[in-house]
This record gives sequence, C-alpha cells and structure tokens, in this order.
Amino acid sequence: MRIAIIFWVVNVACVDGFRGANVQIDLSPGTPVQASVGQTPGTNEFPENVHLRLSAIQHIEDRDALIEVQRFELHKVVDVASPCFIDVGINVRFPGIHVSEFERAVQEDTGITDLANPPAGATEQQKIDAATAQQRMLNLARLGGSMGIKVVTSASESIYPALDADCTGSGLPPPACRDEASNARRLAICQDTWAADPLLFEGTDRVLTAPLAGTTFGFVDGLNPITPTPIGGAQWFVDVALEEIDEYAITVHPDGTDDPGTLFLVGTPVDGPRGVDHVHLESPSLPGVVTAEMTVFPNLGEDEVSF
Repeated sequence: MRIAIIFWVVNVACVDGFRGANVQIDLSPGTPVQASVGQTPGTNEFPENVHLRLSAIQHIEDRDALIEVQRFELHKVVDVASPCFIDVGINVRFPGIHVSEFERAVQEDTGITDLANPPAGATEQQKIDAATAQQRMLNLARLGGSMGIKVVTSASESIYPALDADCTGSGLPPPACRDEASNARRLAICQDTWAADPLLFEGTDRVLTAPLAGTTFGFVDGLNPITPTPIGGAQWFVDVALEEIDEYAITVHPDGTDDPGTLFLVGTPVDGPRGVDHVHLESPSLPGVVTAEMTVFPNLGEDEVSF
C-alpha cells in the first residue's frame, strides 16, 4: 500500500500592526491642577483655559526637532463649581440636578432636615436616603478639596454657555435651580455641549474612572480621601514610535493661541531593559517638589510573532 504523506507548510509571519508607543506617567502629589470653571486660579493652580503638551525632543546637528506626543489637562476629579457637574443616567434620583443641590432636594423630598430628629412619619428608607445624601456632600468636599483626587484628562478648548440670571430663563440654569424644569433644561444643555466636543471633561463622584464627558487617562499620585487607598498613574497609547529621543518636556499653553508655552517639566530618557526608557522629569521652577516618573515603551510594532 502506498501511503501519501502530506506536509503542511507553516509560514513565519510578522505582525505589522500598531507602530506607536505606550507612555506611562506618575505625576507627583504636588502637581498643580487647573482652576475651577470661572474661578481665579488659587495656590498651586493653573488657569482654567490652558492645556499641557508632552513633547519629545531630538537633537539633530545644529537644531532640535520637537515632536508633540500628547495634549492633556489636569483637573480635580469633581468640580463643584462647574455648571454641568450634574447627575445623569436612568438610576439617578433627580436627572440634571446640580450635585451641589442634591442634599437639599432629598431633604425636600423626604421632609428630613435634621437626621437626629426626623419627622414622626418618616420611613426607614427616607432616613437612609437623607443620611446618604448628607454623606455624599461630605465626600464631595473631600474629593474636590486641596487634598482630593487629581485626574489626567483629555484636552479641550470648549467652554460652557453662560448661566442664566435666575431659574426662569431658557438657557443654562444656575446651580441653585433644582426644580424639575430647570433640571431638565440643564441636562439637555450640558449633554448637547458634551456631544459637540467629546474631549470636554466633566467628572463625577459616582464612578471616578468614568467621567460624564471627556476621557480619563489616569490620576496624579496621591490618596483617595474616601477610602483611603493609594492612587496614581496615567498612560497614553500614541502614534509616535518615540525612538532615539534625547529629551522630553511638558509645557503649559493658553488655549486658542500660538503661544510657545511655558516649560513645566523636563527630563532625559535613560535606556532600560528590553528597550524600555525611563524618564525622571523635574520642574525648573520647583525642583524636587513637582516631579514625574515616566516610562516609555517605544515602537510597539517591532515584536515578531511566528505562526
């Protein structure tokens, strides 16, 4: 009997996919954030209408080549002063309400203004709701305070519409307006603004990693004041391969201008194992106080896979 032997040819293929890089950055706890919407910058704050740029620098003969890697912003994870810091979703009690008014709305709904002395007819659920609302306000003060959580976000030049003078207008209602019509109008206007610019960031206290609008890339190093547990670290996948880079810089730029920017952090990459670069960045104006540690995984398309 003749036996037929069939050989399957196995090809060795190289995956030619994403050829960019992965950048991971830990910003020190003292890193400034941007001021609240419409507010004058306070101590250790940037103006609200700026963004930051991470750039890679190559020294080429008699000149430097500057490569923009990523634009981003730094915010408090919740901004109670924002006109669109609202409750959104099918499971929220008052859709469109400004969160700063949530406890007052619950008090009106339950009739409980003093947790220690609820009305005689108050139900157990109403007591729980009133206590939960009070705790939420306490948590907001911690999350948005000077020791609160700082978030690395997408960058946008968009601004919210101006607030109406009172609750009877047709535009964006002031936060104190918590009637049903004002809440519905605020919800529609805020959602329309977010839809017009998906990069505009608006955080929420409900899920810290899932903002109402924009993108969360990660957090500045610190502690969650509610738990407390350590948090920190942000990352980007960028289209630039970031090979043979001599220096990295982070600069601060006013929105909507050609301003060359102000140097915020700068550092030189050091080659690490398997081609991974480590960069220690320092602030020229606050050395040792405002710093960052960055890891760069260059040219992610180099790996070969055999089949």
